[in-house]
Amino acid sequence: MEIQLKENERIDDLNFKGLKIIQNKEGFCFGIDSILLTDFAKHIKEHSTVIDLGTGTGIISILLCKKTKLKNIVGVEIQEEVYNMAKRSVKLNKLEDIFSLINTNIKNLKQLYNPKSFDVVVSNPPYKKINTGLTNKKEKNSISRHEIEATLEDFIEISSYLLKDKGEIYLVHRPERLVDILCIMRNYKIEPKQIRCVCPKKEKEPNLLLIKGIKNGKQFLKFEPNLYVYNEKGEYTQEILQIYNKT
Repeated sequence: MEIQLKENERIDDLNFKGLKIIQNKEGFCFGIDSILLTDFAKHIKEHSTVIDLGTGTGIISILLCKKTKLKNIVGVEIQEEVYNMAKRSVKLNKLEDIFSLINTNIKNLKQLYNPKSFDVVVSNPPYKKINTGLTNKKEKNSISRHEIEATLEDFIEISSYLLKDKGEIYLVHRPERLVDILCIMRNYKIEPKQIRCVCPKKEKEPNLLLIKGIKNGKQFLKFEPNLYVYNEKGEYTQEILQIYNKT
C-alpha cells in the first residue's frame, strides 16, 4: 500500500502480526510504557467498545486491535500533526473498520458522546504537572509529557463519564503520582483494582505503574508481581522479550 511519508517520518515494524506504525523521529515516539500498557490491557473482554485517550501515534490502539477481540476502538488525539500520522497508520494496517480517530481535546468528549458509551478506557496520559520538571522546547513533546491541555483529573473524570457501569480503565503512570491517581479515581467512582510496578532491574525502585480500575467496583486492591525490564546482564528479561514478541 502506498502511504505518503512526510519529512523525518519513518515506518517501524511492530513485530506482531504484520503491524507497522508511522513515527516522526523529530517528534514524540512511543516508548516502553505504551507497549507495557497494551500487554496489561490485553485481557479486555471480547466485543468490547474501547476508547484510547491521548492516543498519540495510535500505538496502543493498533496493538489492541490484534491482541484482543475488541469490537471497535476510538483514539482521541489533540495534536493535529500526530492525529494525521495515526490516521495514515490505521490505513497502512487496514484497520479502518475497527479503529477510528478524533482530533480533539479529551475535555470536549462530553459534546460527542453520551454517558456510559464505552466498555473500556485505555490511556497513557501526560505524567508531569504543569510547571514541574523540564518542559520540552518542542510543543508536541511538551503536550505529550506535561498536563498542558488536560490534567490527570480531566483524564479520570472523562473516563468515568464515558465508562459503562463496571467498565474498566487501564492506565500507565509514574509512581510519584500514585496517591493523586487513587484519590482522583475514588472521587469519580472508579475503584482501583490492580497495580503492577515496573522496575528497571530487581535492585531498582519502580519507575512506572500499570493500574486497572473498575467503575463502581467493589473495594479490593491487588498488587501484581513486579515486572522487571532488565536482568543482571543488562539484557531484557524473558517477560519483556515475550511482551515484545521476541521469543
